[in-house]
Amino acid sequence: MSILDFVLSLAIISIGAGLLGSLVGLGGGIIIVPVLTLIYHVDIRLAIGASILSVIATSSGAAVTYVREKLTNLRAGMFLEIATTIGAITGAYITTLISGNALYILFAIVLAYSASAMFRNRHQDKVLTTSTDRLANFFQLHGAYYDQNEHRQIVYKVTGTKLGLALMYIAGMISALLGVGSGALKVPAMDMAMHMPIKASAATSDFMIGVTAAASAGAYFARGQINPVIAAPIAIGVLIGAIIGSRLLNRVSSRYVKLLFLLVLIVVAIEMLQRGLS
Repeated sequence: MSILDFVLSLAIISIGAGLLGSLVGLGGGIIIVPVLTLIYHVDIRLAIGASILSVIATSSGAAVTYVREKLTNLRAGMFLEIATTIGAITGAYITTLISGNALYILFAIVLAYSASAMFRNRHQDKVLTTSTDRLANFFQLHGAYYDQNEHRQIVYKVTGTKLGLALMYIAGMISALLGVGSGALKVPAMDMAMHMPIKASAATSDFMIGVTAAASAGAYFARGQINPVIAAPIAIGVLIGAIIGSRLLNRVSSRYVKLLFLLVLIVVAIEMLQRGLS
């Protein structure tokens, strides 16, 4: 395959990755890492470096629309970002200590756990109308948005902030280690631990993943693990896809968003586990 064919095919795949990533709040990395390693046979550390940039592109492309439609909970996002940023910096400096196979297996375990937890709670769509969480009440982390699919205003209360912070620290480490934006942990953490609606969780995750990825990107640049030939077409394609996806989220059913989230996690978890054990 010529360099031109490689770049064009990667850009096209990245558009799909950005669209899917923005819809479910996982970032383009959830597709980019498996594609680069399993199809193009790129070293996983170079794949992670390119994916870090794709995560930033997904966040940039989707954030504007989600903030304008008030799907993003900015207060909750900035509050939780403290923990994810610290986790991302930690993960960026320990990634060189872990073998490639271990990274694949870790990736698969994280995705499988997230899929299992989301499946068990797939019918729990009710939002909280009251909250006794002191941190959530003090920082006013509660939110509201207009759901265009249901044609009504969704008002929700946030709880479980301490558990949310702990999960976000782990999510930040996973982001740096695997280059996937860590939405695989962030969305379930906000949806289940903090009782935020799935659309608000996905939109807030899209907002957060860019900040988390930026916190660890410098370390990958410094180690020479970001190849411009790989990263450039990915960033451009993912940005285009994320802009398209951000216009669709508020128009589809919340249940379909959850099902799509589950499907993506299961397929990628199986593929990466096979790779890690081979």
